[in-house]
Amino acid sequence: MTDTLDIALIQTRTPATAAAGLAHVEPLIRQAAAEGAQLILTPEGTNLLEQRRALRDAALSDEDADPAVAGLKALAAELGVWLLVGSVIVRSGAEGDPRAANRSLLIDPSGAITARYDKLHVFDVDLPNGETYRESASVRPGETAVVADSPWGGLGLTICYDLRFPHLHRALAKAGASLIAVPAAFTRPTGEAHWETLARARAIETGAFVLAPAQGGTHEDGRQTWGRSLVVGPWGEVIARLDHDEPGVLHARLDLQAVEKARASVPALRHDRDFDLPL
Repeated sequence: MTDTLDIALIQTRTPATAAAGLAHVEPLIRQAAAEGAQLILTPEGTNLLEQRRALRDAALSDEDADPAVAGLKALAAELGVWLLVGSVIVRSGAEGDPRAANRSLLIDPSGAITARYDKLHVFDVDLPNGETYRESASVRPGETAVVADSPWGGLGLTICYDLRFPHLHRALAKAGASLIAVPAAFTRPTGEAHWETLARARAIETGAFVLAPAQGGTHEDGRQTWGRSLVVGPWGEVIARLDHDEPGVLHARLDLQAVEKARASVPALRHDRDFDLPL
């Protein structure tokens, strides 16, 4: 395993269909590869973002029939890069359940999918500004946490709202993740209040790199997302960030030895204790 890794996070404003989503993200991935990225990460909802249920259902495909998935597999192979598709919204394939899956895909330089992760925590909230989200109505939550193998060590897979669950990230780190991906489409109010703070906290708690590519801006379905993609080091320092909502590419070079240094300095992952909780 090498001591450094050149990554790129892709920030998007994904349209409402998979064909349009692929056309939107492809030039950004090509730019990232041309600029030297070995691992490229895209946000949640890379293939499509559409919260109007009838329109979303009409746009859904099975994973193996989705044009964005097919195009991204071919693109990874053409460019010879590892590509973490932060998530695609596809049919879940669960018998009798019409809800979609919100699924991360890790694609290797041959174009093969080497890991899949379905979002564990779905976003059911009533925000102070009056916005209401019921992701559980349209997305079937996953059941299994995933640490994917990569040439640079374990890559823990999470999606968006998962960021608020520190026990998941701790479990990923204890299972071997030195990199944790947090592709997202954070709402503007929650993103402005919590996005960077949560990303830095998860990095500090786990002694891992947190790689957080985001959606940004006003989308076709009217939702507004926060953007501000960022890379956080295992000591909690922000290594790179975008300061806007516009589509773009964020590069960072990671010193992979920083994980071991952080965990040796504060070995909290080894210090769990059982305890009683009085009722």
